Amino acid sequence: MPRLQQISGAETVRALERLGFVVLRQRGSHIIMRRGSVGCVVPNHREIKIGTLGGVLKQAGIGAEEFLEALRK
Repeated sequence: MPRLQQISGAETVRALERLGFVVLRQRGSHIIMRRGSVGCVVPNHREIKIGTLGGVLKQAGIGAEEFLEALRK
C-alpha cells in the first residue's frame, strides 16, 4: 500500500474533483463534497495530517493508490 503524505486541503479538493466529486458547500474551513450518494468532509487547512487524510478517503470510499494517482495528474 502506498504511503500517504501531508498535503493541503486545496490539493485534496482538486484530487477529489478529478475523481468525480463536486463541492456542495463550505462552512468555515470545512468543504463538503459529494459523488453520487457518497460524501466526505475535507478540512481546508494548509496541511492535513496523514490520519485525517486517511479518514477523508475512507469517508469517500477511495483507496490510497487511486487518490495518489489523481493527485499526480
